[in-house]
Amino acid sequence: MALAPGASAAERVIAADRDTPGRTRRRVALKQTLRQEGYPIYSLELGREETSYRSVDEIVDYFRQRIEAHRYGRFIAVFDHYAHTQALPEGKVGDGIRAAKNVVFCFGITLPDPHALALRPRSVGIAETEQGFLITFMEAPMPLANAAMEHWVKGLRNEPAPTDGLRRDTCESV
Repeated sequence: MALAPGASAAERVIAADRDTPGRTRRRVALKQTLRQEGYPIYSLELGREETSYRSVDEIVDYFRQRIEAHRYGRFIAVFDHYAHTQALPEGKVGDGIRAAKNVVFCFGITLPDPHALALRPRSVGIAETEQGFLITFMEAPMPLANAAMEHWVKGLRNEPAPTDGLRRDTCESV
């Protein structure tokens, strides 16, 4: 694709035809911008014997409690990706996946410009497989968010489910 005049190597314009009701067909240009380096995916595989959590729903509850206890965290939703994909006529779930949900939340303590909205909200993916669980999240551009997510994910390994007395997670000593 050609770069727009004056665009840096990290930007390109994507042109697409678009039908606008009541109007003639027109070209719509989308600008693709690379705001920062690509974000790596963090993952943790947990065998069933490595954690006290027995289901995706128990792990979802664990993350929800952690998010709601965090002073900057805001729980948004749980998305059942497995059910969504299974319900589609052409949907296909990979072999060995028994359940798959995303916990959607935000750490947005700043909103520096409108482009930041494309990087938010955050999500932790929880998949149940035949062997156990796979927990994944994409690296955030904010170190505080990464530290909290890493801490929470590591807390799944052989940790009992929290019952009460959750402290506000400051992530300072993570």
